Amino acid sequence: MRVVIVGAGEVGSTIAESLADSHDVVVIDIDADRVEALTYSHDVLPMQGDGSDISVLEEAGIAEADMLIASTDDDETNIVTCGAANIVSDAFTIARVKNPKYLRAWERARSAFGVDFMVCSDLLTAEAIVDLAGLPTAQDVDMFADGLVQMTEFEIPPESPVANQTVAEADRFDSLTFAAILRDDDVVIPTGNTRIEAGDDVVAIGSPESIRAFSSAIAPEEQGPKDVVIVGGGEIGYQTARLLEQRGFTPRLIEQDEDRARWLAEHLPKTTVLNSDATDQELLDQENIGVADLLVAALENDQQNLLATLLAKRKGTDRAITVVNTGDFAELFEAVGVDVAVSPRKATAEEITRFTRARRAENVSIIEGDKAEVLELEIDGDSILVDRSIRDAAADLPEGVVIGAITRGDEHITPRGDTIVREGDHVVVFAAVEVLDEVTEML
Repeated sequence: MRVVIVGAGEVGSTIAESLADSHDVVVIDIDADRVEALTYSHDVLPMQGDGSDISVLEEAGIAEADMLIASTDDDETNIVTCGAANIVSDAFTIARVKNPKYLRAWERARSAFGVDFMVCSDLLTAEAIVDLAGLPTAQDVDMFADGLVQMTEFEIPPESPVANQTVAEADRFDSLTFAAILRDDDVVIPTGNTRIEAGDDVVAIGSPESIRAFSSAIAPEEQGPKDVVIVGGGEIGYQTARLLEQRGFTPRLIEQDEDRARWLAEHLPKTTVLNSDATDQELLDQENIGVADLLVAALENDQQNLLATLLAKRKGTDRAITVVNTGDFAELFEAVGVDVAVSPRKATAEEITRFTRARRAENVSIIEGDKAEVLELEIDGDSILVDRSIRDAAADLPEGVVIGAITRGDEHITPRGDTIVREGDHVVVFAAVEVLDEVTEML
């Protein structure tokens, strides 16, 4: 597949890196330094120029392209770029936007603006935060099979009752599969005798109920947040509060700008909006921020987010999810006390990469920066699984593959050795990246 990517910032570069191994990728950017950096760092064809200019797109070979991804930091440029590509090619167009107003307009008429698929960074980030909020120690969450199956990556804290248990001892749930353990830089496919260690990330696949039960087993003292404080009333903070309200929460939101705070109070009926500075220690004491179960730091500035998080944690806040606009800071933030760092740019890059890969599957989740994937596949008559038990089929599958869940209509089936897979079933499969193409072909 030939892919043209416009914008070589963090999002565009990450997408290019993910696709370059298996696709012919052209990257266009107006910044000469970015183009030069790509020349040495990625196996792509870099071009300097304005990607919204039809002549530049034609020079990049847009007429022969299968896909165009507009991923600059400017919403309007991305939309115009897709429209321009639509005029001179049949390429499938993907636009990255920050403002949800463009997404709402596009959703009312799919393919509006010449865009075939639109990804909204701020809404995507808010959804990720809300999914993580309800599961203590969760690092990543994705849904499959119309919500019947959930994949969650949990970090095992040192004090957890699950730490030092074997998988067999920890597996007390009817509809849960331990798909993998991420330990340091290794992906471990567990057996019943595999011991779960403190600091491991456990990838679990199962029903949402079993995932919540396992979350409670990891951290029994944390039964999900009741008191949630959001710092920053920008688009991400607003969308997070709105989604939390839909799930029955009554969050508190701190916003320094008086006009913005007034607007938020008018549009968030179940949220208590405080017009103040979240780094003001007197305010933190006065509003009992230290007793909050969860703090979400969603300011525009990374340093302010980190300061607000560390102050709240020092006051006693249990857990903090922090927005990190510079993706390279995510690991650093988590090393100094942030529980989960969410990068809008990385989340957007992953969503776009996921969509390009999902053209061969129903749904895809990328694990740990592309170490593995969880895929949802519909089983047809040519699949190696059809009309065979999991035990029999497993002998023909390469190492690094786990059948995590099966759905048949509205029924969730936990795969066991004697489970028979039928044509039309949907299977959710964990696969290490080295065997991904082989497994996709076999299933």
